[in-house]
Amino acid sequence: MKQIKLIAFDLDGTVLDSLKRLSGRNRAALKACAEKGIVLVPATGRAAAGISPAIRDIPGVRYGITTNGGTITDLKTGEILDRQTISCEKALRLMKVISRYHAMYDPYINGRGITQPEFYDHMDEFGLTPVIQEMVRATRDVVPNIQDYVKQTGAEVEKINIYLADLKDREPLQRELEQEEGLSITSSLYNNLEVNDAKATKGQALKRLADYLNIPMEAVMAFGDGGNDLSMIQAAGTGVAMANGLETVKAAADYITLDNDQDGVAYAIEKLILGH
Repeated sequence: MKQIKLIAFDLDGTVLDSLKRLSGRNRAALKACAEKGIVLVPATGRAAAGISPAIRDIPGVRYGITTNGGTITDLKTGEILDRQTISCEKALRLMKVISRYHAMYDPYINGRGITQPEFYDHMDEFGLTPVIQEMVRATRDVVPNIQDYVKQTGAEVEKINIYLADLKDREPLQRELEQEEGLSITSSLYNNLEVNDAKATKGQALKRLADYLNIPMEAVMAFGDGGNDLSMIQAAGTGVAMANGLETVKAAADYITLDNDQDGVAYAIEKLILGH
């Protein structure tokens, strides 16, 4: 059996099913790991406010990697252990580029997404499913104008999340954004882009947290499915890709498990850690 001391797991498309639910089997498998003293770490593109009680209340969950590694948070106390952000000035430049496209964008500031009525009231237009719309409504603060808000507050930005109404815009927009140095641009959905500081990847954040906890990377297991999970799959001693994951993620993994609607996280834990 694997000698694992920390398990990092993505949420959407990984430990949660297609309806964003945590199954009893996945919860039981993670709880069994906690009983073995294994640290459990949700590692998500969501802001901290987007980590639901169903995840926070799993025994063994204390720390969270959020906004793709933009922030490492003690979920029990709210203390920020590490932040890698985009400056206010750079964020404004990026949003001006994005605003030339038919795209909805949300900068994440202090653990919350910031949106405006133009986007919030027209999410169907940008290809958001009803399940994702529900999540957005629960985790966004609505302001009259996003760029004015960022300019007035001078806030640093943890991540800019982008949903594209027209998929043809995805590659040209990404190329434009890549002209700005010091960025990490990834994706977790077919119609989105996620913009972070270059130091804000799940893999780098996982290394920083493991170092903080004095856990060697060889004793770390990571689960993921999307492009924003690739760095953490590569960084972990044992990288586990979901069957529903991108081919690049599966190619980088040490093990491929079942998909997220078949309790793939539990299946791999049972096989690799619990010996079931």
